[in-house]
Amino acid sequence: MAGKNVTRKKRGRTWREVLDVLEGLAPLECAEDWDRVGLLVEPREEDRLSRLFLAVDLTEPVLEEALEWKAGMILAYHPPLFHPLKSLSWRRPGERVLIRAVQAGIPVYSPHTALDAAPGGVNDWLAGILGPDRTLPLAPCRAPREYKLVTFVPSEKADDLRSALAREGAGTIGGYRECSFNLEGTGTFFGGEETSPVLGEKGRLEKVREVRLEMVFPPALLPRIAEVMARVHPYEEPAWDIYPLERKHVPGAGQGRLVEWSRPLTPGALVRRVKKGLGLSSLSAAFPKGLREVKRAALCAGAGNQVLRGEERAQVVLTGEMSHHDVLAHLASGRGVILCGHTETERGFLPVLAERIAERLPGLEVRVSRVDAPPLSRT
Repeated sequence: MAGKNVTRKKRGRTWREVLDVLEGLAPLECAEDWDRVGLLVEPREEDRLSRLFLAVDLTEPVLEEALEWKAGMILAYHPPLFHPLKSLSWRRPGERVLIRAVQAGIPVYSPHTALDAAPGGVNDWLAGILGPDRTLPLAPCRAPREYKLVTFVPSEKADDLRSALAREGAGTIGGYRECSFNLEGTGTFFGGEETSPVLGEKGRLEKVREVRLEMVFPPALLPRIAEVMARVHPYEEPAWDIYPLERKHVPGAGQGRLVEWSRPLTPGALVRRVKKGLGLSSLSAAFPKGLREVKRAALCAGAGNQVLRGEERAQVVLTGEMSHHDVLAHLASGRGVILCGHTETERGFLPVLAERIAERLPGLEVRVSRVDAPPLSRT
């Protein structure tokens, strides 16, 4: 499918529409902390995109192909801008590619480990070729941190405060807006001589009907939430609390996968499945003596030993590449190792991704690079 154009109906989309779809397919919060994912070279605000070009590695031949095709945006699975830079130089090939992309006005986006971790992403695709009966993330991804606001407001003013908080973004849960919990009760206060209570009188104990109002919000909104509370809450001294919430697991998302078969495979049968699924004529494998059957395997696309290291539930680990000493460590722990080549565990997913993007963005033409290939050949 590499090089095949995929498009649906009308032509052209805004870059924000494209980014929303890309981030929906591979939520950036699921990327590893060390990774450089998302928009690496920004487009101009007014740009409309009619062509999206996909590749594993943004090399100079790949950029030439994208320019010749008149791509409006490049999705490079591996981030071409990875290490922090103090300067950009034409003498360094990786930086030269980025300079040329900027000069051509082509935005560059990288999903990398966000796409690995996403439900239905690279690792799920890699797991799927093994035909497992069960698949689980090895390191589950957690949703972004959220806070919960709890405040107490007179019943007749609750709607005003709730609406003002919602306008600033509080109370958003997935596709739902203005989500809140409201519980009526009785509040009490005794105002001192220096107070000016909105309800009741100072100098005596007052009881008022109040609503306990709860709304969630992301941490970045905290200054705006505080401003709304100061401006809209009717009380002179409103009571409000902020609770940090435990980060939830994103269903089906996470780095690596643990796959399981109800009927165990022999090591040889597993190797044959891997070769057939990835279209490989050869790969590297090692199994400890005495390993007769494989009921569970742990896998991670690319160079995945950081995720696979110490995984004790699996009899075999599978990834693209691994150091000599890491292979020895797995074997010494009784686990077999299958190495398929770094990008060989990744690039087969790009045609799948191209189809998904085109389905969600009618009018956007999507192409997978024809010249992008593994840097090492098998001889």
